[in-house]
Amino acid sequence: MILEILILLAGFYIGWNIGANDAANCVGADVGSGKMTMNEGIIITVVFSFLGAMLFGGNVIKTVGKGIVPLDKIIAGDFETAGISSQAGLFMVMAAALSAGICVMLATYWKLPVSTSHAIVGAVAGTGLVFIKSAPGLIKWSVLESIALSWVITPIGAAALAFLLYKPLAWLFGKIVPPKYEHKVFRMLIIGTSLYLAFTWGANDVANATGIIAGTGITIGGVPISIRMATFIGALAIALGIVTFGRRVIETVGFGITNLLPIMTIVAEIASGLNVMIYTFFGIPVSTSHSIIGAVAGVGLWHGTHGVNKKTLRDIGLACVGTPFVAGATSFIMMKIIFMLGLVK
Repeated sequence: MILEILILLAGFYIGWNIGANDAANCVGADVGSGKMTMNEGIIITVVFSFLGAMLFGGNVIKTVGKGIVPLDKIIAGDFETAGISSQAGLFMVMAAALSAGICVMLATYWKLPVSTSHAIVGAVAGTGLVFIKSAPGLIKWSVLESIALSWVITPIGAAALAFLLYKPLAWLFGKIVPPKYEHKVFRMLIIGTSLYLAFTWGANDVANATGIIAGTGITIGGVPISIRMATFIGALAIALGIVTFGRRVIETVGFGITNLLPIMTIVAEIASGLNVMIYTFFGIPVSTSHSIIGAVAGVGLWHGTHGVNKKTLRDIGLACVGTPFVAGATSFIMMKIIFMLGLVK
């Protein structure tokens, strides 16, 4: 009972960190364009990410909860013949959530937008590596390969989409929007695209908070944690993270990558939202951070490479590449310590 409650708290902890880091994916560009205040951006992200999580968050939760390491089967006792007890499965869930949360928290402190998808996937895989000798087939490498491929394609696809959409949409808006109404129209469009982006983010990223909890069949006091309950807990934690600590990374995305004009913001968010929605439909956890960063860079390229802050992009890129490995190593070490302390056999 105590361990299950700790697991639930660990899931809430990573959800809080997701909200703190990834709110920038939805409204950082808006705030940077000057058409939205920081407080407006936070309110929009809280409300619509919550709605997206509750309405469509179940698809990706199933992938994170069962698709990488069969934590549900471990907890059910199916791997006891391989020397992996059901109690070990519970500790794996807790170690993965804590490790991912720690990595994302450090990135947020340094104002770097990183992939929480990378963090949780790497952390889950790290716990599986502890048992690689006794159960070589425990980690589903084919699933990991598919997810890793999507991580590479996500920013490239978002950048290409934003680059291709920028000129046609800029021309279209220039034709249909009278100059005297430009400010109001662009502000309405920016709010609209940010609502859509927050919605798609909530639908995809809530799985990073509580997918490993919902997918394992954990019960609290005999009551199973359903996908709907896990979604609500994750969405609530994300909302709290946005409100308490979301401003730091918003500043980086809004002001640190490129100087954004209103039309650049609109195109970047349309491209990023479409990109994430495609992956969410197929239940693939992708980086909304990568998507918006790629899209912002894509529109920035129309003003030449000098219009993009290469140092900031380099720092973000290094942080994102390192995230799954650091999270995996942390969860691996954490599981080893748990065994050394004799908490599980």
